[in-house]
Amino acid sequence: MTMHDCQGCREYGEWSRRQFLGASGAFALAAAAPAWLPRVVYAGDHCSDRDVMVSIFLRGGCDGLTVCVPHAEDAYYAGRPDIAIPRPDSGDPNRAIDLDGFFGFPQAMSGLVEAYQAGHLALVHAVGSTDPSRSHFDAMRYMEIGKPGDGTLFTGWLGRHLLTSPPIKKDGVLRGLGMGYALQRTLAGGPLSVPVPDVNNYGLSGWDRSERQRRAALSTMYDASQEPVRSAAANTQATIDLLDAIDFVNYQPSGGAVYPQTDIGYALKSSAALIKAQVGVEAIAIDLGGWDTHNAQGPIDGQMAALMTSLSNSLGAFHTDIFADLSNLVAVVMSEFGRNVRQNGSIGTDHGHGNVMLALGDHINGGQVITQWPGLEDLYDGQDLHITIDYRDILAEIVQNRLGNANLGEVFPGYTPTFRGITRC
Repeated sequence: MTMHDCQGCREYGEWSRRQFLGASGAFALAAAAPAWLPRVVYAGDHCSDRDVMVSIFLRGGCDGLTVCVPHAEDAYYAGRPDIAIPRPDSGDPNRAIDLDGFFGFPQAMSGLVEAYQAGHLALVHAVGSTDPSRSHFDAMRYMEIGKPGDGTLFTGWLGRHLLTSPPIKKDGVLRGLGMGYALQRTLAGGPLSVPVPDVNNYGLSGWDRSERQRRAALSTMYDASQEPVRSAAANTQATIDLLDAIDFVNYQPSGGAVYPQTDIGYALKSSAALIKAQVGVEAIAIDLGGWDTHNAQGPIDGQMAALMTSLSNSLGAFHTDIFADLSNLVAVVMSEFGRNVRQNGSIGTDHGHGNVMLALGDHINGGQVITQWPGLEDLYDGQDLHITIDYRDILAEIVQNRLGNANLGEVFPGYTPTFRGITRC
C-alpha cells in the first residue's frame, strides 16, 4: 500500500467518527420532546404534481468506472488488468451487461436492468464536482452544499430547495427526513427536517412505564421556552407521533418487490412506506458507506461487488414497489468523487475525479447513458476521468422540472446550470 492509500483510508475513518460523535448529541436533543400535541391526522390534500426526492449518497468515493463500465475503451482494460469487468462479448460469466454498445453494468448491478429497460433509469457519466479536492471530507461537503470551494455556506442544496418552495402538504409536520443519527448536510437548513436512525423506533429512550411522566415534564419545560426552541420541540413530538402512526413493521411492498435485508434495503423499504403514507414528506436522504476501495476492490466477488449488489437490488425493489402505486418520485445516487483510471499496487483504486450519477423516476428520461465522454487517453491530472458535466446541471434540472422549484439561484448560488435532458414530461 502506498502512503497515499494510508492517508486516504485514515481520513475517511476519521471523518466517519467525527460524523457519528457530532450526530449523537443532535439526536439526543431532537428526541427530547413534549407529549402534549395530538396524534397527526392525515389529510387528503397531497399534491400529485411534484415529485418526492430521495437522495442517496455513496460515501467514500464510489468507482464510477465499475458501476458503469466503458467496455468499448481499450484504455480501461489496459489500466485495470486485475479488476476490469470483462467485455459483454467475452463469454466470461462475469461479463458486463451491455447498455448501449459502449457502456455496461457489471453483473452486481443487474438489479437495475429492469428499471433501465423500462426507461425509468438514466446514468450520467463523466460527471461530478469541479472542485479539485481529493479529500473525502471537503469533497462531500462541497457537493452537499451545492457550491464547490465555499467554506462559508452551511446549508445543503436540498435543504434550500425546501426553504424556497411551499410545502406539498400545507399542514404537514415533516418535509425532510435524513436516515441516520445526524441530518445529512444535503438537507441542512431545510424546514421541518429531522434525522431519524430508525423510523420504526423514533422517540424517547428509557423505561416505557415512565415515558408518560417524562414527556409531561419535557412538555412543561419546552412550553415555557422561547422560540425557536418551543416550536422545534413541538415539531419533534409531532414527528414522533406521525412516524408512530405508520406501521413500518408490517408494511407489504407492492408489485412483488423483495428488499434485501441490508441497511440500504431497510432504508429504501422504510422510505417507500413513508412516501406511500402521503403525510407530506418531500425529501429523504440516505447514506451508503464503504466505497473507499483502495485495497482489494473486488468488483466481481469482493467488497465492491457486495456493495453494488446491495445497492442495485435495493433500488430495483424500490422501483418495483413505488411504481406499482405512485409515479411522482425521483431518486438520485451520487458520490463525492470517482476513482483513478488505473488500479494501484493493492489491486484497488485511489481517489479520482470524474464519476457517474444515477437518476430514477417515472419522469426521468431513462434507458440511456447521458455523457460528453472525454475518453480515457487524455486524463485529468494524468490519472483520472475528466468531468464534462457539472453534477449541479443534473440536480438543477430535476429541482426545477420535477420538484417544481424555479429558484435555482437560491438552491445553487453563483451557478447557472445547463440542462442536459435528464427529465421528461
